[in-house]
Amino acid sequence: MLATLDALLDQPILLLVVLAVGAAIGIAVEKLFAAQDRALKRAYWQRRFANKRRGGGPVPVGSSGLSKEDIAADQLKLVMKADFRDRPLLNKSEGNVFRVLDKIVIARNPQWQVMAQVSVGEFIACDDTDAYRCINSKRVDFVLMDEHCRARHALEYQGNGHHQGSAAARDAVKKEALRKAGIGYHEVVAGHTTPAELKRLVEKLVPAGVGAEA
Repeated sequence: MLATLDALLDQPILLLVVLAVGAAIGIAVEKLFAAQDRALKRAYWQRRFANKRRGGGPVPVGSSGLSKEDIAADQLKLVMKADFRDRPLLNKSEGNVFRVLDKIVIARNPQWQVMAQVSVGEFIACDDTDAYRCINSKRVDFVLMDEHCRARHALEYQGNGHHQGSAAARDAVKKEALRKAGIGYHEVVAGHTTPAELKRLVEKLVPAGVGAEA
């Protein structure tokens, strides 16, 4: 495995080709999942609404057979009947990284902020609707936001067992979208999150502000 990686690093063009192929596969897989998810949701709400309207008037005509108002009304009824409870935004390991990272970033540049669990669609735009849907609901663990409230770097905390199933393909989709948007992507690996290690990373990514700590 290491020999293969070393060989790729010695051939940058081949490495770029491999990364591009991985990203293309990831995007294709994500589009398939997104299409299936939309179809399932559309069928679900059509069945629910059709059952309620059976014997009544016709089902409203629209791109999915339902109007947005009808879907929203049905969703509201479900939410009103259900019980909700709060839960932590970050797990214990992510929370520990966030607390240390937040202090280091503010010390480095008080005008920068660390945001947690941010949807990629909130800080990346795309005119291609299908491509945008592939990344809209994806999240990154942390975003470093500059003084203009623009995302400059995305940080992913890779805990134990992160790369399972289709995780690598999903990550490839995010990486490619971030790369095209000019936003950095960096992985913070479990076991390498000491304050000193995080400080070295922040010093590479965040410009020193006025009165920054040495």
